[in-house]
Amino acid sequence: MSLLKYLVLAALAGGGVSAALADTLQLKDAAAVTGKILAEKPDALVVDLGYTVLVIPRNAITGVTKAGTAATTAATAAPAAGQFYAANTKPAIAGDISTLVKQIGEAVVQVRTPGGLGSGFFLNEDGYLITNFHVIEGETEISVEVYQQKNGQLDRETYKQVKIIAINKFHDLALLHIEDKGAPKFKAVSLGSADALSVGEGVFAIGSPMGLERTVTQGILSTKTRQLEGELYLQTSTQINPGNSGGPLFNLAGEVVGVTNMKLTSGEGLGFAIPVELVKSFLDHRDAFAYSTDNPNNPFRYLEPPSRTKASPVKE
Repeated sequence: MSLLKYLVLAALAGGGVSAALADTLQLKDAAAVTGKILAEKPDALVVDLGYTVLVIPRNAITGVTKAGTAATTAATAAPAAGQFYAANTKPAIAGDISTLVKQIGEAVVQVRTPGGLGSGFFLNEDGYLITNFHVIEGETEISVEVYQQKNGQLDRETYKQVKIIAINKFHDLALLHIEDKGAPKFKAVSLGSADALSVGEGVFAIGSPMGLERTVTQGILSTKTRQLEGELYLQTSTQINPGNSGGPLFNLAGEVVGVTNMKLTSGEGLGFAIPVELVKSFLDHRDAFAYSTDNPNNPFRYLEPPSRTKASPVKE
């Protein structure tokens, strides 16, 4: 038996910090540790069990419940009452990528049009999802392929009644809604914070590069403020290719911190993502970006500039 498993069993057996004042760490294999978190290191948490101190690797942790708060876990998220999307404003605990992918993978979808394909992700269980504007630009037929767990396997379902709700071509964002009759409740992800990230932190993407659905790639955040064409992007070493467009860039807690949308074709490991703060602003003001069939490619109407005022006629 490993030292970690031995200490976990000891923690579960009794003693230690009062449960009312304790933090709880959910571990793999349905195990848990209850104690007081003394320190949060990049690769581990230090927990006081009352009679000993345990250092637990982050890749062994699937969720954390701090004293007096709800669990912070990368499991699929549900928005609070009256909220359109779920967002975590507090620092989250990093987890193991393979575990995170199992928890949030169903929320990532493939967006298909006659002109090509891209990726996207669900914001809530009602079928609202984000993708890139350039994925659906000028298209009238849009379908969304969803992968859902059934009997231990992932089944693909295609939904063809997809409505464009809002678009922002300047930030390359589009909000879609699945309106097929009989559509189930969908798994969704939580939006995190790109501002809270540090350069060098690990990130990962899920998408369909070159049509290879459900591909997971991992890298680091290279910079938070890469300026391209007047906009600031997250730059990442995570491999991004055509087909990833519109898909989520996650932090190591399984929260969306960006929307992948482009790369430099002349190099490798030079991918870019729209910061999630811009996504939140777009969603919070979605009525201002509402899609109109009268103006399908642009949510804005530009007015003609006023002509120079003509002199009033002079009466004789």
